[in-house]
Amino acid sequence: MNDPALAEALRRAVLAQDFMATPDGLRVGAPLEAFPSLDLAVAAFPEGGRPFWANVLFSREHPEGVVAEIGPEAGTVRNIDFRADVQNAQGDSIAWLPGADWSRLDFAPLAGPQHGGAPRFVAPYPASLLKLMVLVGVARLIDQGRASWTEDLEDQGSSRRVADWAFDMVAISCNRATSALVVLLHARGAIRRDAASGQELHNALHQLFQDLGLPTLRLAGTRPEGGWGNAAGAGVGRIQMTAWDSLRLLWLIDPAAPPAPWLGPEHAPLLSPLSRSWVLHTLEQQALHEILSSGLLAGLPGHVEGLPARLPGRWLKPEDGSAQAGERAFPGDLRARVQQGSLLFAHKTGTTENYASDAGIVRGVAPGARRHYLIALTSNLGRRYAPDPRAASTWRLPALGRAVDDYLRSRLGE
Repeated sequence: MNDPALAEALRRAVLAQDFMATPDGLRVGAPLEAFPSLDLAVAAFPEGGRPFWANVLFSREHPEGVVAEIGPEAGTVRNIDFRADVQNAQGDSIAWLPGADWSRLDFAPLAGPQHGGAPRFVAPYPASLLKLMVLVGVARLIDQGRASWTEDLEDQGSSRRVADWAFDMVAISCNRATSALVVLLHARGAIRRDAASGQELHNALHQLFQDLGLPTLRLAGTRPEGGWGNAAGAGVGRIQMTAWDSLRLLWLIDPAAPPAPWLGPEHAPLLSPLSRSWVLHTLEQQALHEILSSGLLAGLPGHVEGLPARLPGRWLKPEDGSAQAGERAFPGDLRARVQQGSLLFAHKTGTTENYASDAGIVRGVAPGARRHYLIALTSNLGRRYAPDPRAASTWRLPALGRAVDDYLRSRLGE
């Protein structure tokens, strides 16, 4: 059930990070002009007890934080007027530029009550967290017999198995792999556009998310040739994921989670056992522990520890222990990180210049471990706030992850 103590702990954890002191690269290192937008959600599964959860949201309009009202069925947020992010004609994320005047911006309704009494929250673009939606869409195609994990899929002259494209899309956040799978979604009819007007006529993912009670999950504007970013007419303002709905999508994927109370016992599983296993495998092998967890960045100066999660060893070079995740290299001998840490974090991250996000399934790894929870974060704290060009965001985000885990360990155990 919605837990006031957890909500207050999350709110205090955010405020303790002093986000207003974060240097902004677009302001030549000067601190933030306004409080950043953060959407943080947690659902915890105590051993032998009832789940509990909370969602807190912060922005320049709500610097002290707003607690989402969520009923005992863990359904949709009741009290937040969610608004869509926005880009201008040049593809700039204008809501987050220095000097942005929100009173002059038209933020379209996304979900929730649209009236003067409801706190407004402009949902930041989820960045590459959106690839979790693409992955679920592909898995559903496969479960319906319209594609296969083992079939060959060609993109730009390269032919690879669908499963391999999916793995790279999630584990190293490969944009090319994402485009290949967006092409598949269009080619197999999950998304259809009118050839003449370009209007989207059918989107099976939107219908799926509506049926699952996840109204803020939107993958709109993608193109048959694989476009899904700003330049394709998608991206910021068209693709949406709030933290609470992202978390509840993971709830439906997590095999150890209790049944989703907002759907009822008669609801069919989201994925087949085979597809769920593959989805979990891609999340578990995530290389980019650089936002709520930070093990990949341990070789950077000033490293701040995040969620104490183990780093998958497949990304480490045997000769020196440094990491290679796709085209990105990370320094330091990280071999101890493969066994060091009390958690496994199966997750997807996202980062751009203006945005950082992370959402996943957390499990304790010690014998008899009881820690089990879901966590999701979206924010406008992207790479422009990073202290090092190899980092994804401010160190305050992994510090926030660590603070949340410290609190949950006190309630759930190791």
